Amino acid sequence: MKIKTKELSYEEVLALPREKHRNPMRQTGAVRLLLKAVSFFDLRAVGFTFEKTGMEKLGAKEPCLILMNHSSFIDLKIVATLLSDREYHIVCTQDGFVGKRLLMRLLGCIPAKKFINDITLIKDMRYTLQKLHASVLMYPEASYSFDGTETPLPDSLSKCIKLLKVPVIMLRTYGAFLRDPLYNGLQLRNTKVSAKMEYLLSPEEIAEKSAGEINEILRNVFSFDYFKEQQEQGILIKEPFRADGLQRALYRCPHCQTEGMTEGKGTRLICHACGISYELSETGYLKADRGETRFSHIPDWYRWERECVRKELADGSYRLDLAVDIYMLTDTRCVYKVGEGRLLHTTDGFELTGCDGKLEYKQLPQTSYSLYSDFYWYEIGDMISIGDAQVQYYCFPKHGENVVAKTRLATEELYRMKHHGIG
Repeated sequence: MKIKTKELSYEEVLALPREKHRNPMRQTGAVRLLLKAVSFFDLRAVGFTFEKTGMEKLGAKEPCLILMNHSSFIDLKIVATLLSDREYHIVCTQDGFVGKRLLMRLLGCIPAKKFINDITLIKDMRYTLQKLHASVLMYPEASYSFDGTETPLPDSLSKCIKLLKVPVIMLRTYGAFLRDPLYNGLQLRNTKVSAKMEYLLSPEEIAEKSAGEINEILRNVFSFDYFKEQQEQGILIKEPFRADGLQRALYRCPHCQTEGMTEGKGTRLICHACGISYELSETGYLKADRGETRFSHIPDWYRWERECVRKELADGSYRLDLAVDIYMLTDTRCVYKVGEGRLLHTTDGFELTGCDGKLEYKQLPQTSYSLYSDFYWYEIGDMISIGDAQVQYYCFPKHGENVVAKTRLATEELYRMKHHGIG
């Protein structure tokens, strides 16, 4: 899927009129039937099955908050099938509205700015629940998984749940990541997909529990390891491209410690610095072609990379400084390409400069618990996004440097160190 872009100068983008906020539109039954119909064939192709637990507790027209893990685009088709009998509004990243704002509103989507404190979003959710008497679905992780395990949840999620005072439903998918992992460049694999829909918390339980207790429940239901599930269930991924792009997640060699020299191609991950090669088996295990297999499990490798980043932050050696192409999002008409610049990331946070000296933006480490970053974003390239409620900047490494995963890890670890006082 592509996105509408346009080249303008930095000054021209700043001078554009801002769009007025509009309340979410009611979603019609006809729209839901259409969404379900267009999803049918793709779900049939993956042998989609589902189960429901405790859902009899939820009234037929009772508004609720639905939390869902987000693995790939097929998640939206699962939603269209399982929620076709009730009005629902999906919290969707604002760039998803670009070039199709009216369509997204008709579908019932609510725009949101990722990893930014967004009071407008809370107001829109309350409007949907209280005025439209409709349900809200959100992906609280706000990002796809890079390594097949959960991504951090915001501590504020429990406060949001207590504020909304409606039942909470958990919608969990199985197999969606294995079918279309983000690193693999939109290449679909032949595997089955299923889902489980569970009544998680009643309004009464929400009222009696503390925010900390609710966060603990959420962390438990959002704890998963897709590669482990594949291995335990003996799921075979036979596609010959299953390791394509794996270097996006496994960017550091555990043998020679070199970064940015790994390459995932076919069924192998190779380090071009020391020559070590790992085979990714049909059951999801890694095995070195010679010597010691340092990591046989992809999430273990990724976890080690996080530990390496944490050490760099602690000793002050962490630094990202690279040339980038800069795009800006200020409205939903286009994403505007405004020029070139440099993106700097240190223990002091982010600093973006460019556009012939006209652009200078800084973002402190305490600003967000994670980072909006993506692989092959809208088929443009690997991307790092920073910004505030007024404007978001999308930065694309000019020379294709493989830095997206490390920068997200550094952002998360730096937030923990600064916000929670972890050394």
